[in-house]
Amino acid sequence: MTIAMRIGYGYDVHRLVHGRPLILGGVVVPYTKGLDGHSDADVLVHAVIDALLGAAALGDIGTHFPPSDVAYKDISSLKLLDLTVRLLKDKGYAASNIDSTIVCQSPRLLEHIPAMVRNIASAVDCAVDCVSVKAKTEEELGFTGAGEGISSHAVALIQSVPNDR
Repeated sequence: MTIAMRIGYGYDVHRLVHGRPLILGGVVVPYTKGLDGHSDADVLVHAVIDALLGAAALGDIGTHFPPSDVAYKDISSLKLLDLTVRLLKDKGYAASNIDSTIVCQSPRLLEHIPAMVRNIASAVDCAVDCVSVKAKTEEELGFTGAGEGISSHAVALIQSVPNDR
């Protein structure tokens, strides 16, 4: 059997607002603001979802989990990632590797990254050494540098797998 490998890219951004928890990679990060969105607004997981869906040519997060659907109101993005992994499996694919970057001026995220990696690796059913999460500031430039929002980028490599996986 020939193993097909495919790559996808994902991006997401949300505005920071008062009155919501800041959730990144499924981790509640202590901060004075959280991300505004229909679900828990986890930009990191949303970018990973888009990268996985893109690699499998399955559209984007809004196609599968539209903000107009009340079923996804305040849902954990890790749950959406679980559902995405099922979509990939149904198409004969599984995640092999994920590389991601969170872009924000603050808060500092270094101490939270190992838990984010574990959460994502668990959700996509791959080893933690196949998931990378990095955090970068914008040197106070742009909307992220001004503390108005947080964005995230992700690249995912998927491969074809036997249906019994």
